[in-house]
Amino acid sequence: MTSSLLGRPLFRFVKDGTRIQFMRGRFLGLGVSAFLSLASIGLFFYPGLTLGIDFKGGIKVEARTQGPADFARIRQALAKNGVTDAGLQRFGGDNDVLISIDQPGGKDAGSEAATQNLVDKVRKGVSEAQPGATILSADAVGASVSAELFRNGLLALGISLLMILAYIWFRFEWEFAVSAVATLILDLTKTIGFLVITRFEFDLVMVAAILTILGYSTNDKVVVYDRVRENLRKYRSMPLRELIDLSINETLNRTLGTSSTVFLAALPLALFGGHTLAGFAWVMLFGIVVGTSSSIFIAAPILLLLGEKRLRRDAQKPAARGDRKDKATPAA
Repeated sequence: MTSSLLGRPLFRFVKDGTRIQFMRGRFLGLGVSAFLSLASIGLFFYPGLTLGIDFKGGIKVEARTQGPADFARIRQALAKNGVTDAGLQRFGGDNDVLISIDQPGGKDAGSEAATQNLVDKVRKGVSEAQPGATILSADAVGASVSAELFRNGLLALGISLLMILAYIWFRFEWEFAVSAVATLILDLTKTIGFLVITRFEFDLVMVAAILTILGYSTNDKVVVYDRVRENLRKYRSMPLRELIDLSINETLNRTLGTSSTVFLAALPLALFGGHTLAGFAWVMLFGIVVGTSSSIFIAAPILLLLGEKRLRRDAQKPAARGDRKDKATPAA
């Protein structure tokens, strides 16, 4: 009695033996996903992503004032010192100011001397506006470097998708690989739309967040695909639609448990991580929700559409007498 209690988890998201028919809503899931992805692509072109200095070039200065920051006085003092196109925003406490400046033009644009001169102007302007203010950090990226970083960031995303395609194709069949990568592309477009709506800066940190989301989402899909492959061998006469529903139900507790753990771990970073980590954490939270739901409502329906005939044909090849479990009751 005690050992059986010790071996059973204290909490389960769904009861044992749950048989939710997910594939009944497969067309609705695919339609909603396609609509959101198309809308996200439209948002990508207009109004577009808010590029960080990593990708557009420029200077970012973090300053801390003695009292609450007075943006109007700081902006006026900066203009007086020749810095007229600075963007100001609060981060952290009321006395923390983030000053963003686009890369200046001219023949010396992007040079170390020009950058240092601009930082000195910002320091002087902030000090004049609010005496006692200090510069916490100053980061600068030249136009040529930012273009290279942007190109490398997109290249990293493309290579990651190709590697995921190759891995799943090698481990499973091509239907699994195509459905997984198609779903990941849909997840990626929705994440881009989320970045446009929230106006989080798209920089190298966001590229790292997206790559993390792709990895997590892939892992979630592999868990479901493993169970589908096992059940293809176990229940050779079961229709693929029922088999996919069975596989999702059997892995649902694990999927929801893993997603909830990662979500709860990232939530404090989003709420209390400050300006540096908040954007990364919110994108991660969005990606966890999208990646988990897409495994059920996008990847599985696409797999059903692609493999309904071929996967069932392969699964119905003659099996050893001891392996045939067509009439077996599905285990939870």
